[in-house]
Amino acid sequence: MISLSDTQKIGMGLTGFGVFFLFFGMILFFDKALLAIGNVLFVAGLAFVIGLERTFRFFFQKHKMKATGFFLGGVLIVLIGWPLIGMILEIYGFFLLFRGFFPVVVGFIRRVPVLGSLLNLPGISSLVDKVGESNNMV
Repeated sequence: MISLSDTQKIGMGLTGFGVFFLFFGMILFFDKALLAIGNVLFVAGLAFVIGLERTFRFFFQKHKMKATGFFLGGVLIVLIGWPLIGMILEIYGFFLLFRGFFPVVVGFIRRVPVLGSLLNLPGISSLVDKVGESNNMV
């Protein structure tokens, strides 16, 4: 079992609530207040989990500046009040930022009993194979 500090536990809670508010905001037709709360909680939770310095270093690496611009620009646009455009930019930036983690996630999900068999279905298998064979390092 992984031991977490109290700060990391708070960060996990903030991140979880952030994802919940983002999902709920999208379900309710891009409610800008819920999306804004979700964005703030998600970014704050990430900073609590991995620390401020590591969060800053992750977002502002030279090869990730474009992704960071899209992600944080999307957050800003949601906060300004244009949720649909902001979420599109944010999702694009999220995929650019975290694309190095996708092969790890796909490998993990393939080992889960029910989900692994779903990923081996004919239509889904080719798509998951493309996502899982990323050559980009984190």
